[in-house]
Amino acid sequence: MRCVSVLLGLALSPPFLFPAEAPHVFTPAQKNYWFFQPVKKSPVPAVRNKAWVKTPIDAFILAKLEENKLQPNSRADKLTLLRRVTVDMTGLPPTQEEIQQFLSDYSPNAWEKVVDRLLASPAYGERWGRHWLDVARYADSNGFKADETRPNVWRYRDYVIKAFNDDKPYDRFVKEQIAGDELYPGNTEALTAMGFNRHWIDETNAPDLFERRHQTLDDMTTVTGVAFLGMTFGCAKCHDHKFDPILTKDYYRLQSFFANTAFGDGPLPLSDPEDKRKYEEQYSAWDAKTKDIRAEMEKIMAPILEDRKKHSATVMTDEVQAVVAKDAAQRTPLEQQVYHIAETRFGGLGDPVKALKGDNAKRYAELKAQLATFDYIKPAPLPEGQFMTDLNATAPPTYILRGGSRFAPGDEVQPGFLSILDRSDAKITPPQGVNSTGRRSSLAAWLTDPSNPLPVRVMVNRIWHYHFGRGIVATPGDFGRMGAKPTHPELLDYLANYFVDNGWSIKKVHRLILLSNAYQEASDYQPKIAEADPDNKLLWRYPRRRMEAEAVRDSMLATAGLLNPQPGGPGVYPPVPPGLITELSATAVAGGWRTEKDPAQSDRRSVYIFVRRNLPYPLLQEFDTANTFESCDYRKNTVTAPQSLDLLNNELVLDWARSLAGRVFNDSGLKPEAQVDRAFHLAYGRGASAEEQKIAEDFLAKQMPIMAQRLAGDDKSKPPLPANLPAGTDPARAAAFVDLCHMLLDSNEFLYIN
Repeated sequence: MRCVSVLLGLALSPPFLFPAEAPHVFTPAQKNYWFFQPVKKSPVPAVRNKAWVKTPIDAFILAKLEENKLQPNSRADKLTLLRRVTVDMTGLPPTQEEIQQFLSDYSPNAWEKVVDRLLASPAYGERWGRHWLDVARYADSNGFKADETRPNVWRYRDYVIKAFNDDKPYDRFVKEQIAGDELYPGNTEALTAMGFNRHWIDETNAPDLFERRHQTLDDMTTVTGVAFLGMTFGCAKCHDHKFDPILTKDYYRLQSFFANTAFGDGPLPLSDPEDKRKYEEQYSAWDAKTKDIRAEMEKIMAPILEDRKKHSATVMTDEVQAVVAKDAAQRTPLEQQVYHIAETRFGGLGDPVKALKGDNAKRYAELKAQLATFDYIKPAPLPEGQFMTDLNATAPPTYILRGGSRFAPGDEVQPGFLSILDRSDAKITPPQGVNSTGRRSSLAAWLTDPSNPLPVRVMVNRIWHYHFGRGIVATPGDFGRMGAKPTHPELLDYLANYFVDNGWSIKKVHRLILLSNAYQEASDYQPKIAEADPDNKLLWRYPRRRMEAEAVRDSMLATAGLLNPQPGGPGVYPPVPPGLITELSATAVAGGWRTEKDPAQSDRRSVYIFVRRNLPYPLLQEFDTANTFESCDYRKNTVTAPQSLDLLNNELVLDWARSLAGRVFNDSGLKPEAQVDRAFHLAYGRGASAEEQKIAEDFLAKQMPIMAQRLAGDDKSKPPLPANLPAGTDPARAAAFVDLCHMLLDSNEFLYIN
């Protein structure tokens, strides 16, 4: 028994004494899998119906259709096209002026002008930035029980929106998010972009900080694999991937790139050299004059802070307490990571200054007053962000973890890429003048290498997916064997080459797609063609689909004339159902929900709504907003009874219907029948048909007596009326008209992209 105990003790001492594994041998099928092959220069196919081809995309689509003896739909009408592309590109319906301008423009390049206008619109970045935020699992709170607010993480959201509007080259976009601190030191945008991997969920009161760091590394590894490589790397954490050629070793080689990366929340640098010079000059003057005062203040506070540090550590594991008690110079790189996390817990129990007593309290107050006399030369504080960065130039070792457990380390690994593509370790060059490992710079270079077949295919497929509701590969985050096969692989490679050849410009890929006939097809259903291709995989028609949650809300606000276009800044808090406030207060103790006092702030675009992980904004959640606990490669677009009930009973939607009715009634000189037509124009961009006009008038006639009766009753039963009704307006008709407008907003024609 003693011998067995000794052997177990040796085996359980990290790293485990497991025998080294033999090099893995990949099968021919794995080596030849399409996704791992170089991106081919796909020639544009020849087609019989050459007149249908407007861009090379059409040739690829038509070739497949002709091969299957199918014909594409004809072009959609101009109004349908304008509404489709405007919602698609901006998340908003076209304005009446934009509709009139396009319908009256008969020039050959009328559609091209619309596309270029939308690509230049600030609303484009708000729409397409939201798509990337899904991938980045963006949220304004930590998750877990406390779900504390992340006060400055919104700067990453604004960075993404600006990057799309500026058409930042995608390779630069990737590099900034993976290694902006190393590649572009001192650049505000690049450091803000490092917020990409700051969106992990975090249990800040966890006692085991070694485990907390371990979970953070797992999150960064998995999300990087899904977002940029289109592979489910997380499945290889415990064992070699069951379906795809991703070794457990590959998982930890990818993780090793992030081994020394930690949150670096704090001031952001000033990008403008002159602003930076002035700030440093001003700060140096303040620092010199206040140095002695601050040193004495720190000396007085030191015992209080040390006591708090020791007290905070008592709720942590023994292993973490040992790290906290250890001399800083003696901590290993891993222990430095753990101590960095622990530091955020040292300042609890309220304001430490209030713990001062007697002479120390008196002297500290005197010093604080002296320090305040120099405020006139102190520079304004720098804006703060929440991002990731390396702690120093020495990374902790990374081991293959048996079963994914940090208590079972195996062989040590170095940063490296997918073994099926490259078995060698990555070449790491530490950056000059930056206290960092340089590991992530190497990863960023590989992710943006045009010869790497994975990331470029993944991104052009994402663009296609958001335009058509389904990608060429229908599983945008999984290009492996369990994902969908590409319907048009040659087109995917053509787009990938086009993307790189055109400077990684996302807007140029948009333009190529939007100018194609494939994008401009009608959505009409053809029963005979559907028999051959029921899922429309060959794109014989444009796929009709419901708008995403944000587009639903924003389109209603815009149609009601309420949308506040103010861009950027901290997340806003629109009204939520009254019962939810209590629930928020109980479950999100560190954050809650503070409804905006200014209604205009509540009516901002949905991308600016505060994203609380534990309780998403109800209306958006009802319409399938992104799950922020992990990278969301696509949203499952459901159609449920609760959605209809929410639209019918939600007080906000009713308020928007009131505002829409108010827009109609405040259009002077409209006769009753013209009011109905005007409401249809505002909601759908078109007038009411004769049948619709009759149905609407019949509805109003039946509803008006009911509304008159309710208006005569007590205040609780009175229906809502549009604000600022013109004099002489029949209140009963106005109240009934609100119901009509409510119906228009809730209809499929309004909610769907056709």
